[in-house]
Amino acid sequence: MAHGDITHIDIPVSDMAKASAFYSGLFGWNIAEMPGFEGYPMWSAPNGISGGGLAPRDADFTQPRSYVEVDSIDDTIAAAKDAGGTVAMEKQSITDTSSWAVIVDPDGNRIGLFEGVVGG
Repeated sequence: MAHGDITHIDIPVSDMAKASAFYSGLFGWNIAEMPGFEGYPMWSAPNGISGGGLAPRDADFTQPRSYVEVDSIDDTIAAAKDAGGTVAMEKQSITDTSSWAVIVDPDGNRIGLFEGVVGG
């Protein structure tokens, strides 16, 4: 997988423009409203396959649950901090060839980061 590739996920947000700028700047996602889905900007990852949407936050929809493939967790954490994000969990090893971390975007969403490969 390439930097920025993830599985489909809906991310709850309270400010669509701020969230769009954060995610497109950090991961290179293309974010746009599709006909018939006004108010629900959809994103597609660099692979053109993975995608999801930015959905309005409400009391029952507060946290996404997915992981983003990155070339470098260290570089991505630095870029997230520069873009107004924070770190919920620093980089930790999963195996000898993979690591993970959790960042928090400016809207308070926890996003998992994955680097490397698991298995043979």
